Amino acid sequence: MTKIEIGDHAPNFTGKDQDGNLHKLSDYKGKKLVVFFYPKANTPGCTAEACDLRDNFERFEANNYALLGVSADNAKAQSNFKNKHEFPFPLLADEDKEVIKAFGVWGPKKFMGKEYDGIHRTTFIIDEKGIIEDIITSVKTKAHAAQILK
Repeated sequence: MTKIEIGDHAPNFTGKDQDGNLHKLSDYKGKKLVVFFYPKANTPGCTAEACDLRDNFERFEANNYALLGVSADNAKAQSNFKNKHEFPFPLLADEDKEVIKAFGVWGPKKFMGKEYDGIHRTTFIIDEKGIIEDIITSVKTKAHAAQILK
């Protein structure tokens, strides 16, 4: 896993969203960007996290933030997730895990005694110049917006 730290330049990523639109870091120059990685669309924790961000979206916009969700789900799953919960932000369908690995959030996990590789729920806050401003690894799914908009 890549180790990104606060103060580093954000990875120069490119990924496709649920509708096949390309998103890259340079698209967000001049805005703060919240890139939140979540394990799987439409699971309880991921839904709670994304819905909390949706419910606070106006606060993010008022503070010059853009939001971008990322998981390894395919475009159809991301589209269903986005439409079902009316998310006002794009969701990258990173099936090849290029963006996920660039940010270093893919690696060994444990669940119910089993070990497997997966996405570590992590959020990166990137400033207007593309520098990592904050990294949240202990995501509170039901109060994630408050963790970001402190």
